[in-house]
Amino acid sequence: MIIDDRSQATTMSSIGTKWRGFSDRVMGGISEETVSLEETQGRRCIRLSGDVKLDNNGGFIQMALDLSPEGFLDASKYTGFRLLVRGNGETYGIHLRTMDTKLPWQSYRARFAAEDHWHEIHLPFTDFAPYRLKAPLDTSRLRRLGVVAIGRAFNADVCVAEIGLYR
Repeated sequence: MIIDDRSQATTMSSIGTKWRGFSDRVMGGISEETVSLEETQGRRCIRLSGDVKLDNNGGFIQMALDLSPEGFLDASKYTGFRLLVRGNGETYGIHLRTMDTKLPWQSYRARFAAEDHWHEIHLPFTDFAPYRLKAPLDTSRLRRLGVVAIGRAFNADVCVAEIGLYR
């Protein structure tokens, strides 16, 4: 199932929801993010770039996408997420929010390395660990996916050309 293949010339995804940027500024941090449309190495992509800073208890930037215009996505018949990514060699996170994540800091998290060339990544749902909640990941009630640079001071630069679910 395709979630976004960058066929739109806007920040709108293939499923009709919009990519949005967030940073730790919502809680007093000073990290700066930019979410932009790019073409790099022959592929259109959505790009998260910026500086992650740890000052003022900060430490993250994110581009996030609601996984359904109707509220949640049932992905229970799939194994996980497939991404086509390119980056600056750093490690990034995919953070999932579900109907069980009530507080802003709660999520289910997996990590991936964004190498400096286009490559495909498969993140099975079994790789996603709960963060600050006890409920196991319920893949029948996914609400939002975030591509996140978090936890250390660094310059973030990651592009996503495709994202979808695989069996």
